[in-house]
Amino acid sequence: MTVISANRLGGSTSPYLLQHKDNPVHWQEWEDGALQAARDADRPILLSIGYAACHWCHVMAHECFEDNDVAELMNSRFVNIKVDREERPDLDQIYMAALTAMGEHGGWPLTMALTPDGKPFWGGTYFPKHSRCGRPGFIDVLNAVSDAFQNRRAEIESSAKLLKGHLTDKLAGDDSPVSVSHETIHAFTQQITALYDSNSPGLRGAPKFPSAPFLEVLWRGWRRTGDEIARNRFLETVTAIATGGIYDHVGGGIARYTVDENWLIPHFEKMLYDNAHFIRHCLWAHAETGEELFRMRIDGTIAWLEREMTTPAGGFAASLDADSEGEEGKYYVWTASQIAQILSPRDATTFRDAFGVTDGGNWEGKTILNLYDLRREPERASETVTAHDASLRALLEARQERIPPGRDTKVLADWNGFAIRGIAEAGRYFGSESWQHVARSKFDAILTNMLSNRRLAHVGDGRKRSDFGFATDYAAMINAAISLYEVSGDECLVDQARELHRLLRVNHYDHESKMGYLFAEHGRSDIPISTWNDNDDANPSATAQVIEALTRLSLVRDDGELDAEIERITSHAAGRILANRYGQAGFINSADSAIAKQRLVVSGEAREVDPLWTTASKYPDPRRTDIFIKPEAGRAEFGGPRAYLCTDQTCSLPVRDPAILERLLRAGTESG
Repeated sequence: MTVISANRLGGSTSPYLLQHKDNPVHWQEWEDGALQAARDADRPILLSIGYAACHWCHVMAHECFEDNDVAELMNSRFVNIKVDREERPDLDQIYMAALTAMGEHGGWPLTMALTPDGKPFWGGTYFPKHSRCGRPGFIDVLNAVSDAFQNRRAEIESSAKLLKGHLTDKLAGDDSPVSVSHETIHAFTQQITALYDSNSPGLRGAPKFPSAPFLEVLWRGWRRTGDEIARNRFLETVTAIATGGIYDHVGGGIARYTVDENWLIPHFEKMLYDNAHFIRHCLWAHAETGEELFRMRIDGTIAWLEREMTTPAGGFAASLDADSEGEEGKYYVWTASQIAQILSPRDATTFRDAFGVTDGGNWEGKTILNLYDLRREPERASETVTAHDASLRALLEARQERIPPGRDTKVLADWNGFAIRGIAEAGRYFGSESWQHVARSKFDAILTNMLSNRRLAHVGDGRKRSDFGFATDYAAMINAAISLYEVSGDECLVDQARELHRLLRVNHYDHESKMGYLFAEHGRSDIPISTWNDNDDANPSATAQVIEALTRLSLVRDDGELDAEIERITSHAAGRILANRYGQAGFINSADSAIAKQRLVVSGEAREVDPLWTTASKYPDPRRTDIFIKPEAGRAEFGGPRAYLCTDQTCSLPVRDPAILERLLRAGTESG
């Protein structure tokens, strides 16, 4: 029998797991050995899932997992397993779904009790050591769960079996295929638009999340049908984020969410994926309005990524913690006296007035800088930023003397793919060679460190990479490759995208059902259910990402066989997804791309000087893939450069005048 008698997290590559390596709890990683130990000992598994930037994960660790009394109880009654949700999103998906099926609210830390064979039978989130403020104490919970397992085993096994069956139906189910139409997409866009709060932009209520898939639904609705309400909701929300306290006005980048409904008080952790999506949203907002504020926010966010998030291996780190020196937000907030010590009296006075600094502060006696009063005046907001540029740089220099928040240095292929795509598209739109270089260098680093002839690894740090990947990794990096191809025209990028698709198909395609791509790789022995990943979280679902990535690859290569596959997996996904109330936005966006099949083909001598290509670059559209073709060697192009905007199988007449192309792209249609 395997004996669990030590904490074995010291050899982990996950910064989150390493935070727990000195706990007195005998933590194990999720692996076959730990699962076998639970079966051998016939003990329940106590599963704790979190991530490095999670504030309440840290609180529970201090109160419970560092406590000897709690550890003794856990070690004597359970096999204790720690999971980094960002490293193992497949497990997080399964057990979070189990928690919500039990009628509990989801969140992290996720705390689950499992039977020895991994079936969930009880769950919760954060628990203090002793009961407090209506929350049961963790010691009481552990005793109750252990007692139930020992004395009501048959009942627990029966309910766990039923719950697993429910999860299998929900996460790996087979529904009849459904056709998706323009009407389906338009109806969903109107539903999302109606959920937005006109008084406090974004989805109604608090907390306020950027909700990238929802925002993209609005933007696509405007580009597709000219829906001005969707356009305005999108621009209002992006402007509120760009001016609110969720944006780091000193150092750049946005926090994961705000706890209030006015985008003022952030939960201070910064995630790579949120900032990647924010770059694209600001890009679309700038293309629509020309407001300088949005360029400033892209510039600030990319500068932050380069300065604070680049790892020695070349990729971007996953996140920054909310806490520093044991206090949430301490690194980011200011007092009036601190500002007075850094800036001249005159600059301090005008800065305080501009960024909402008061003696009493706006959060726990300190101030979260913001321009939220200017959320409806982006031009004035950009003027304010420009006027106080020197003061902001002085505050950044002073802030860098503080003890920074912890950084989760693991490099995730999918999150890096999001960032590479956003930076590449911004580099193309603004003509920034430096941003184009950043995007390409990160892309090359990911493939160098994390791609083999067997798989694209989900996690890597330049020295070691995971022996597994997820469908999201391939999809995000295919999308990154296509966006880089649109920037440079380098055919090698298309070849790399095709190789990523080949490996995605080898490792994830369900050849038996032909319904689509499974989230995790085939044949893994350490997951209780092989699932789809159909529902969004902060990012689009794996299903959504795969459909969009393959659609764009097919448009570049004009691949009829791939078109047929996309149509098949989209209709099967629609059957599974559209009956759900939530989590549909990413799929709706990808289905929009798959139905439109929109591409712009520009034929000319050199993209660097071609006015048609320059015009196209100024009108980014997530529904469109752009291709530049040089005339064949030895053949002069009749009539000079030309462009064709194609939707589905129908193309416009050739366009030679940039002004006409501009009108065509503004309209977002195939005619003009």
